[in-house]
Amino acid sequence: MIQVTGLSKSFEEKTVLQNITTSFEPGKTNLIIGRSGSGKTVLLKCILGLFEPDSGTIVYDNRDLTAMKQKERKLLRREIGMVFQGGALFDSLTVEENVRFPLDMFTNFSGKEKLKRVSFCLDHVNITNANHMFPSEISGGMKKRVAIARAIALNPKYLFCDEPNSGLDPETSTLIDNLIHDLTKEFNMTTIINTHDMNSVIEIGDSVLFIHKGEKCWEGTKKEILSSGNQALDDFIFANKLYAQMKKGQI
Repeated sequence: MIQVTGLSKSFEEKTVLQNITTSFEPGKTNLIIGRSGSGKTVLLKCILGLFEPDSGTIVYDNRDLTAMKQKERKLLRREIGMVFQGGALFDSLTVEENVRFPLDMFTNFSGKEKLKRVSFCLDHVNITNANHMFPSEISGGMKKRVAIARAIALNPKYLFCDEPNSGLDPETSTLIDNLIHDLTKEFNMTTIINTHDMNSVIEIGDSVLFIHKGEKCWEGTKKEILSSGNQALDDFIFANKLYAQMKKGQI
C-alpha cells in the first residue's frame, strides 16, 4: 500500500497540489484522473520521488519516502516498475534486450536466468517470436506490451503507468487496460495509473482519484463515478461520449 497524507507542492508562486490525502491499495488498479494542468502528473512524480513535496508524507508499506536518504530511495526504486507514456523503449536494443535491461542493471542473475525471466515476462504480455525484433519493427500496441514486460521484469511491488493508452486505437487500449489489470491481480501489485481516458476508468477503475485544480475533488470506484453528484467530475466525464452512451443505456 502507498499512503499519501497532506501532500502539497508549489513551483515558485504557483500552487500545483494542495493538501492531497489518499491511499493506493495492492491488488487494485488505482487511477488518477483529471484535466490537463490539474496536477495529476505532478502528484505521480511526487509519489515516485522525482519531485520533492513542500509538505506531507508518502509512505510505501510503512516506509516514509519523504524521510529516506538517497541510498534508501535507490533500494526502494528496485521495487518499482514504470510504464512511460510513449513506451520509452531503447531503439537500438531488441525486444529481448529491452526487457533484460533492468535485469542487467540491478541483478546478478546468470545469462540463463535472465533469459528465463525475459521469456516469463514476454509470455505474460502475450508476445511470442519477437525476441530479436527491434522497436521499429513492431506495432504501437506491441511496444506498450514490451514496455509492460520490462516494467515487471524485477517482479515489482509497485507499478506506475503514465498514460499507457496514449496514441493507441480503442481496441488496443482495452487490451492494454485489461493486461495491466490482470497483472496487477496476479502479482498483487500496487498499481497507479495516470490517465484522462474514461474508457480506462470504466474498464479497470478499481479505485479512482479525481484531481481538480490541484485538490482531491472526488474519490471512489468505477461503479460510483456515474452517480457521484460532483459537479466538477460530471463536467469532466460529460465531455466523453462513453458517459453519454451509458446514461442513455446504450452500453
